[in-house]
Amino acid sequence: MSDTKTVSQGLDRRAFLAAAAGGAAAVAAPPSFGQTASPTAPTADRLSPAQIDQAWRRAAAKFDAPRAAVLKRARATTAAGPFRADWPSLKTYATPLWYQDAKFGIFIHWGIYSVPAFGGEWYSRLMYQKGSKEYEHHRAVYGPQDKFGYKDFIPRFTAPAYDPAAWASLFKQAGARYVVPVAEHHDGYTMYDSRLSDWTAVKTGPKRDLIGDLAKAARAEGLHFGLSSHRAEHDWFFDEGRKIPSDVNDPRYLELYGPAHPRMSGKDDADLYGDFTAVSPAFVDDWLARTAELVELYDPELIYFDWWIGKAEFRAALPAMLAQYYNARAAKGQGAVVNYKLGSMPVGAGVLDIERGQAPGIQANTWQTCTSISEKSWGFIENDTYKSPAQLIHLLIDVVSKNGNLLLNVGPHADGGMPPAARDTLLAMGQWLALNGEAIYGSRPWRVFGEGPTEIADGSFQETKTKPYTARDFRFTTRGGRLYALQLNAPEGSEALITSIKPTDRVRAVTALGTGRDIAFSQSAEGLRLAVGGQPVDQAAYVYRIDLA
Repeated sequence: MSDTKTVSQGLDRRAFLAAAAGGAAAVAAPPSFGQTASPTAPTADRLSPAQIDQAWRRAAAKFDAPRAAVLKRARATTAAGPFRADWPSLKTYATPLWYQDAKFGIFIHWGIYSVPAFGGEWYSRLMYQKGSKEYEHHRAVYGPQDKFGYKDFIPRFTAPAYDPAAWASLFKQAGARYVVPVAEHHDGYTMYDSRLSDWTAVKTGPKRDLIGDLAKAARAEGLHFGLSSHRAEHDWFFDEGRKIPSDVNDPRYLELYGPAHPRMSGKDDADLYGDFTAVSPAFVDDWLARTAELVELYDPELIYFDWWIGKAEFRAALPAMLAQYYNARAAKGQGAVVNYKLGSMPVGAGVLDIERGQAPGIQANTWQTCTSISEKSWGFIENDTYKSPAQLIHLLIDVVSKNGNLLLNVGPHADGGMPPAARDTLLAMGQWLALNGEAIYGSRPWRVFGEGPTEIADGSFQETKTKPYTARDFRFTTRGGRLYALQLNAPEGSEALITSIKPTDRVRAVTALGTGRDIAFSQSAEGLRLAVGGQPVDQAAYVYRIDLA
């Protein structure tokens, strides 16, 4: 610990630039307004939003021309396709069949924040926030934030163990059908070959197009490829660094740290109506350009956005972004998916994502829940704990029974290796899906999603309130004219009763997918009674294929 601190404090600007591949930091001259003796002195109380925006625009000025070129091409795509840049047109969007059928995808949070591996993927913000555990940890391990800032982790992010082909193979074995890595998190560091920044994985750190390499590997495995952009939140993400002596205040690094406008949130993060954080038109244009660039470079089949695109300034720009993306895909005869949260878009214009939560019942439109395989974080942290395969299989089943998809996150080590616990859980899920996948993939909801005594807590961030399921908890799916009943705990005794299946359903045969054996049954007014004795005792869920007359 002491050695790390000594080396970190000894990194001067010249050594840092050499380690980070040169040029990434020194892209902006110091601003002319109110310059203090120390470039790292706090600025929160002395700069107006207009001055902050001016300084950030100066820092990013070298990219004005390529940004304008990307936006010009995006506008041309918008004008040429079937979708107009307005909500009535965008509500005619249809979710692609591949996504409706896929049911299970892998989310990946991996970046500079994986290097400290402490607290979570918001370490980049919280390391500057006084009173946080990340702030104290950072000072104890790496030194003061004006001597060792977030940028100084970049030379340590070299990803020597990154093997995108091995990742893609693992995700395929897990039973996933699509992959969604985070291309840019709130920290502003692009994991791809951006032409609109010097702070990229190609120009610094790994010196490699991490996203491009994974795109090729995933597609080679037959997986659908998407991307996640969290760029919108970068507008304010480093604002805590303005309140203390830190490198966030240094004009040389504004192109990385962004505007860092003071956060003026509502009663909580979901209250975007009460959020008065400053957002300039220039930053919105930058967000539009970066999104358009991702579409141009990687042709993703899906784009996932975090919640802040619902902020008024981004929401006003969303129709142009969506029309450009949907039209770009339509020109190739292909569909597209955009995941959004918290009512950021009208119902039907994209696919709603409920973060760490579930829907209360069957939804008319395909939807998605995202959660992490980890209990504590989205990015890798030391001493983390992981959800069990059974927990995640139960979540997948419940979501699918309600017309949803599960996007399950993994957080690789900073070096690119996959945590063994995450790997084991993914492989266990894959083993279950190999036996029971016909009840999941390509399925659709039945007339009811399920039955049983266990109630779930619906809505975002409610997953910890869901209680363990019992043997009387069933979920239902349909596929190819067949009904599937999925029992969410081991059968108790030799019989199971499913009350939702009535005599008028006229059951013809029942098969246990896990064993392939026929199941004896009887029907009466109380429901369908199954002879389930002799089932394996180690299954996360038991699936019965029901053929109807």
